Amino acid sequence: MGIEKNVSDRKDKREYSNSKKRRRSRRRREVSKVQKLYETCKQVFANCGPGVVPSPQNVERLKAVLDNMTKADVGLTTNMPYFKSTVSERSPKIMYLHLHECDKFSIGIFCLPPSAVIPLHNHPGMTVFSKLLFGKMHIKSYDWADNLLPDQSTPNANISDNDVGDWTGLRLAKLKVNSEFRAPCKTSILYPADGGNMHCFTTRTACAVLDVLGPPYCDPEGRHCQYYYDFPFPNFSVDGLSVPEEQQNEYAWLKEREKPEDLTVDGALYSGPDLILVK
Repeated sequence: MGIEKNVSDRKDKREYSNSKKRRRSRRRREVSKVQKLYETCKQVFANCGPGVVPSPQNVERLKAVLDNMTKADVGLTTNMPYFKSTVSERSPKIMYLHLHECDKFSIGIFCLPPSAVIPLHNHPGMTVFSKLLFGKMHIKSYDWADNLLPDQSTPNANISDNDVGDWTGLRLAKLKVNSEFRAPCKTSILYPADGGNMHCFTTRTACAVLDVLGPPYCDPEGRHCQYYYDFPFPNFSVDGLSVPEEQQNEYAWLKEREKPEDLTVDGALYSGPDLILVK
């Protein structure tokens, strides 16, 4: 009995020691959610490019990572100065925290105080994942609806030019989203030609949005950020285009514009968990 007890004691000690080693090994293997996001993006966008959408499986894979992320995972708190309102005649300043950018994708965080606006803009050839980390905002988004227009058609103004200015260059768009979002909520995804490629954010409270773009904007390659005005559908008419009155609020006319003068987006230092780049 004594021998059996000693053997049992040694066995228990070995198992306890091995258990501690396993726990230490697991801790060493644990990675931050930011690191997991980066590594997932690297795999998901590896074979993608402008206009090339990741496979449905990879879209869901990246979405699942983002769905589980919170402001704490990226080192944010709601009392940071980025999220405070300031008395100014200009629109509230927006801060952008840069995490990573390569030719395949970019990761960053928009920090927006109350009443901030990111005007209607596009994402040419991109697949975009947006995760609202905290706060409440209104999102309006559109997709192009050129397929509804008769060939070589030109919109005609139904109201005076003074009301809308120069109305040449209008394109028909279909409203995709026009809703309030409050965190926690699922990740929003838009695609090169679907899902609301042109969108606008208007904050109701302070907000933080974690953005993944694949590929990122690149002026030399023609992927620059274009801003738009949007006009109600009934303001213009096109010969041969008829939309039932009850559906007209689902469409709008978009016109390119210069970057709004009152839009200020400044860069700030990301101070969350370290990101370790891998080959």
